Amino acid sequence: MTPTTKAQLQIHFCVLLWGFTAILGKLITLPALPLVWWRIFMVIAALAFVPQFWRSLRVLPARTALTYAGIGVLVALHWLTFYGAIKLANASVAATCIALATPFTALVEPWLTRTRFQPRDLLLGVAVLPGVALVVGGIPPGMRAGVAVGAVAALLVAVFGSLNKRFVHHGGPLAATGLELGAGLVALSALAPVLPFVMPELAGSILARPSLHDLLLLLTLALVCTLLPFALSFVALRHMSAFAAQLAVNLEPIYAIVLAILLLGEQRELTVQFYVGVAIILLVVLAYPWFSRPRLVESHGGLG
Repeated sequence: MTPTTKAQLQIHFCVLLWGFTAILGKLITLPALPLVWWRIFMVIAALAFVPQFWRSLRVLPARTALTYAGIGVLVALHWLTFYGAIKLANASVAATCIALATPFTALVEPWLTRTRFQPRDLLLGVAVLPGVALVVGGIPPGMRAGVAVGAVAALLVAVFGSLNKRFVHHGGPLAATGLELGAGLVALSALAPVLPFVMPELAGSILARPSLHDLLLLLTLALVCTLLPFALSFVALRHMSAFAAQLAVNLEPIYAIVLAILLLGEQRELTVQFYVGVAIILLVVLAYPWFSRPRLVESHGGLG
């Protein structure tokens, strides 16, 4: 098996695991803040027992470590808003919002990576708007706050995803994962006293002890759906083009929505109009890499 083929299988496996995170987020009864806090804490605790993590951390330059820490704050805020969207709406709505990360990336990545902006990227953002309108109109009014929070989560994906692509070669995957999540845990701990006054819908005590049910689901979320794909995706990105990576990651909302239908029966909460809107968004998102492939390969030079 060639390194490229292996990387493609790895990234698709990661995407499937990420698709389960929305389902677990719905099943865990904790509010968004303690859910994300415990998720990150468990990942860091597991990393602390991996000798390779400490070895790769020791050789990491201070400037690179600070860069990963800054990205980690964005990752934590993304997870907070993503699980907030699940709690305010449901897993299908939150997963649909994450599909908006692609048009957001098309707009912010040239600025973050110092590449030339393409007019077709603006057209991508315009093309998804009818789908967004149908999605908003196809859900109960009480879920629309979840769409707004989910859109913020998608914007954060665009920002930290672009930064991770830019700095993917600057450090080992375990060191990068530990630094990003460690900084995210500190940021969430600092945010905990303030969040009830800013956005009480997402707040909750990080000191609350999870029930046994939540604890088992949190362990699955942290170890199987976070630590494994987070580190594995870093490895895969070294051996595949930006085009291939983007095409694979764009499948995550599809996995999540199908799983939400099969495991949670969420189709009963949503209308046909919602799924038509989802189809429009996903068609645009999945078509985008084909139209932008020359620019993606040129701007990133391949990640292998």
